[in-house]
Amino acid sequence: MASSTPALNPTVDAVTRRIRERSAERRALYERRMADQHKRGVHRGELSCGNLAHGFAACGAEDKNSLKLMNSANLGIISAYNDMLSAHQPLETFPETIKAAARAMGSTAQFAGGVPAMCDGVTQGQPGMELSLFSRDVIAMATAVGLSHNMFDAALYLGVCDKIVPGLFIAAARFGHLPAMFVPAGPMPSGLPNKEKARIRQLFAEGKASREDLLEAESQSYHSPGTCTFYGTANSNQLMMEMMGLHLPGTSFVNPGTEMREALTRFATEQAIRNTEPGGDYRPFYRQIDERAIVNAVVGLLASGGSTNHTLHLVAMAAAAGLTLTWEDFTDLSAVTPSLMQVYPNGQADINHFQAAGGMAFLFRELIGAGLVHSDIPTVFGTDLTAYTQEPFLEDGKLVWREGPDASLDTEVLRGVEAPFAPTGGLTVLDGNLGRGVIKVSAVAEEHRLVEAPVKLFEDQNELKAAFEAGELDRDVIAVVRFQGPKANGMPELHKLTPYLGVLQDRGHKVALVTDGRMSGASGKVPTAIHISPEALDGGPLAKLRDGDVVRLDANAGTLEAKVDPREWADRALHVASLDHYHVGLGRELFSGFRHLAMRGEEGAGVFGGFEADDLARQEGQIHDEDA
Repeated sequence: MASSTPALNPTVDAVTRRIRERSAERRALYERRMADQHKRGVHRGELSCGNLAHGFAACGAEDKNSLKLMNSANLGIISAYNDMLSAHQPLETFPETIKAAARAMGSTAQFAGGVPAMCDGVTQGQPGMELSLFSRDVIAMATAVGLSHNMFDAALYLGVCDKIVPGLFIAAARFGHLPAMFVPAGPMPSGLPNKEKARIRQLFAEGKASREDLLEAESQSYHSPGTCTFYGTANSNQLMMEMMGLHLPGTSFVNPGTEMREALTRFATEQAIRNTEPGGDYRPFYRQIDERAIVNAVVGLLASGGSTNHTLHLVAMAAAAGLTLTWEDFTDLSAVTPSLMQVYPNGQADINHFQAAGGMAFLFRELIGAGLVHSDIPTVFGTDLTAYTQEPFLEDGKLVWREGPDASLDTEVLRGVEAPFAPTGGLTVLDGNLGRGVIKVSAVAEEHRLVEAPVKLFEDQNELKAAFEAGELDRDVIAVVRFQGPKANGMPELHKLTPYLGVLQDRGHKVALVTDGRMSGASGKVPTAIHISPEALDGGPLAKLRDGDVVRLDANAGTLEAKVDPREWADRALHVASLDHYHVGLGRELFSGFRHLAMRGEEGAGVFGGFEADDLARQEGQIHDEDA
C-alpha cells in the first residue's frame, strides 16, 4: 500500500475545483435534502404498527423478531436479475446469500424490488434498442419504488450492464441518506478471441461468411453466465464503481459461480451492515460521493479506454448527486490521463486478461502514484482509496486482502504510467458548425483520425446497410446517420454499422460516421463522432446537411465542420424527417413522454431535468414550472 499520498495532478485538481465551484449551490441544496431525509428517519422505526406489519408480513419468524426489535440493520436488495441475460443470470442466488449473511450478523435483508435489465447485444439494430437509453431512467424510478417503503438502513444494488448501473446509481443518489453497496456478478470466462470474432463479422458483411458461420462465432464469444468479456459499457460500469469506492476492492472482475465470488457477496453484506447507523459506522451515499469521486470515475474511464456511453451516463449520474459535470471536464482530464489498458476494442485481450495481468489493484496503484485520482475519498470498505491497491484472496475459506502486484504481468494488456500505450485518454469533444459531440480515438489509428470527404445522409441505420450492399459507399465517405437523438427515437446505439464501415476502411477509403445517436461501448477502429448536440430533431445543424456536402472531422484538433459557405449555411432550412415509424411497436408508444422530456446529449440525455439546478433556477425566476 502506498506509504504517502502523492501531490494531485494540477489539471485533476483544477477540474475538481471547478466542478465544486460551479456546483456549489445545487450541491449544498442536495446535501440539505439528504440530511433532512436522514432526520426524518431512514428506516422502519418511523413506520406505524400497521405499516410495519405489512412490511414484514412475508418474513420468517426469526426475521420478524429482528425487525420488531429495531436495534439491528435491515438491508434493502435491489436486483436486475433475469435469467435471459448472461450478465444478470448469476444474480438469481445472490438474495439468499445476502439474507443468510445478514442473519449471521444478527440483522436482516429483504428483496425490496427488481428493476428491468435489457441487453443491447440482443436489441442491437432492432426496434427495442430505441428503449435502451430510456431504460436507465426507468431503472432509477423502479429502484425508487422499491426503496420508497422506508424499511431499510442501507441498500445493496445488484446490477452489471449498460444502463442498469447508471440507473441504480441515480436512484442511490436520490436515496443518498442510505449507505449504498454495489454488488457485481463478474465476467464470463474467455471464449472466442475478439480478433477472430471481428474478422468473421466483417466477412459476413462482405457476403464471404454464412449466417451459420457468424452465429457459431457469436455463440463461442458469448457462451456462458457472466458479463460479456470485451471492454464495453458493462465492464466500464464495474471499473467506475470501484474507482468511486462503491465496490469492495478487487471485486469487479471475479468470475461468477466461484467460491471467491460467493465470499465477496457475503462480505459485501457484512460491510453494508457495518456502514449503517445500527452497525455503528453510518456511511451514507451523499457523504461518500462528491466531485472527487466523480473525477475518479472519469479518470478511470479515460485511463482504461472505456465506453463512450459514459459521456452521457456520468453527466446524468453526477447531476443526481447535485454536481454539474461537462464534456469539457472529460476533455481536460483526457489530456493528462495516460492510456494504461488495451482490452478489446482497444486491443485483442479481454477483461479476464486484464484481471490476470494485475487488474484493478495495479491500475489503482499507478493512478494513485501519479496523483491522477483523489485517494482520500471515503469508500464502502471503510478506509480511503489506497486500500484498493489490494486484491482479495481466500485463506482456509476466509476472505483476506493482500497487496496487489507492483508491476504488470502482461504489458500488452496493462501498463504503468511511465510507459503507457498513449499519453492521453483518447476521448475528446468535437466542436464546429455541425454542433458538439464526442469521439473516442483510443482504438482509432493515427492515420484515420482526420477525414475530409463528401457526406452520404441516412435517417435510418438500415438505409446505410442497403447502400453498402448496393456499392454506393465504396469510396471516401462520411456517413451521417441523423434523427437518432433522444427526442427523435430514444438515441439508439448504431453498433450494427461497425462491420460495414470497417470493410470500407480496410479497402483503403477515408471513412467516418457522424450521428446524433450513440455508438456501442465497444466503439472501434472507425472514427465516429457521436452524441451530436443539439440533435437534428431539436434544431441541430445536422438537419442542414445535404448529400455531397464536404465535412471535415479532425479528431486531433477536436473539430467537426461542414465545408459550406457560411452565408449559405446560415440561410439553409432545416430538413424535416418523418419519424412515425420509430414511435409505434414493441412498446415504443409507451415512451412518447420520455421522448418529449429528453434533455440533450451534453446534459446526459435523461428525462428528469436538472434536479436541484432546476429548483434553484426556478427560485431565481429563470424558469417556470411549465418549462421544467
